[in-house]
Amino acid sequence: MSATFALPPSTHPALDHIEATTREQILRLVVVDGPITAAELAERLALTSAGIRRHVAALEAANQIAVHRVPGGHRGRGRPARHYVATESGHRALSNAYSALAVDALRYLVDVVGADAVDGFAEVRGLRLEERYAEAIRAAGGDPSVRVQALADAMTADGYAATARPVPGGHAVQLCQGHCPVQQTATQFPQLCEAETRAFSRLLGVHVQRLSTLAGGGHVCTTNIPTGPPAATAPTEPTVRPMGAGPRKD
Repeated sequence: MSATFALPPSTHPALDHIEATTREQILRLVVVDGPITAAELAERLALTSAGIRRHVAALEAANQIAVHRVPGGHRGRGRPARHYVATESGHRALSNAYSALAVDALRYLVDVVGADAVDGFAEVRGLRLEERYAEAIRAAGGDPSVRVQALADAMTADGYAATARPVPGGHAVQLCQGHCPVQQTATQFPQLCEAETRAFSRLLGVHVQRLSTLAGGGHVCTTNIPTGPPAATAPTEPTVRPMGAGPRKD
């Protein structure tokens, strides 16, 4: 089911359709690349500044995007650029119609079989995800960064809007999922996220760390994946004090 974007009544149905399509494109870009500025959105979609402001304002009014605020993030002069991320409502607009049914089915499973049944279901789903992407990972070769990119590409093809973003320092890559088809279900059953993380670790052959999830309230699912040895740090010299000396007074 495609996203639905409410528009005021109009005597031009064709124009309404174009407007809704443009706003869906903007929302998808915010989901994939957010936090992102209106200027960047305008450049991607070849829209004027006035045009992008109108669409962004409409999406904000519909509570589908919001300004991403980082405490202490602005240090320069002047008004900082507004960076947008998708809200939970925005993600729901791009989700399919089966989330509620999936939640009901898992609740029924808990009631009839027990909580362990959900753990088993999540693990099987993780194994199937692993099977689905294993060939793409094998074909990527041995370079860890290339393998993460192959996983991101394969997941994007399945609707996860995934990207691979190198971490400064060159020893890790963050796999970011801007959209999750099972977000609403995973909000109530985090076992799905946990099993998915274990599947990533098995696929890539390294220990990965999930930093945030859409289901947990993040604006993106982020998994930190090491790609090389951490940078060596200079050892600190221990402070040697004479035996019997009293407490140090700094």
